[in-house]
Amino acid sequence: RGAWAGLAAAVAALALGLAVSVWRRRPRPVREVLFFPSQPVCTEALLAEAVGPGAVTRPCRCPLPRGDCSLSRLLRRLLSACRSLELCLFTFSSPQLARAVQLLHRRGVRVRVVTDAQSMEMRGSQIGLLRHAGIQVRHDQESGYMHHKFAIVDGRMLLTGSLNWTTQAIQNNRENVMVVEDHEYVKAFLDEFERIWEEYNPRNYIFFP
Repeated sequence: RGAWAGLAAAVAALALGLAVSVWRRRPRPVREVLFFPSQPVCTEALLAEAVGPGAVTRPCRCPLPRGDCSLSRLLRRLLSACRSLELCLFTFSSPQLARAVQLLHRRGVRVRVVTDAQSMEMRGSQIGLLRHAGIQVRHDQESGYMHHKFAIVDGRMLLTGSLNWTTQAIQNNRENVMVVEDHEYVKAFLDEFERIWEEYNPRNYIFFP
């Protein structure tokens, strides 16, 4: 009995050690806060990497420095999408972020965008370019604003905060974006997106009240 008890204890200790080892190797859920304004940096290399292997790219000759900043981190989070990207944005006029979204679309990521009808008409809006690229876009038909500002990557990562996706907000405003991998929060925002997405289905529009 003593031998069997010793063997059982050794096996249990080994199993516990393996479990702890696996737990330590698991990537920690993302918990990050990005603050703006973001210092101006060149994002061409980052976007070029996202095009994929074999793509022909030219070195950027712009005078902006290369480096890490809140904008580049936001781009990396977006470009990590492999399956889906849901965007719910009041206004969208940042060329860098729009290029990232188009790259994802060309890579086969399902991209859906919800935005505000009035903001779509603002100068510099990227919504028309996204639609031209074949990305699904829906907008409100209400007197109030569709004022959400969030994105969901692969149904697992939430990006939300005060930031409008505009060059003005990125480079000049005091803004924030929180990035979290938390099932409970992601589900709540994804449920809200799906509800709005269906509510803004063009079949439901009223053109002649």
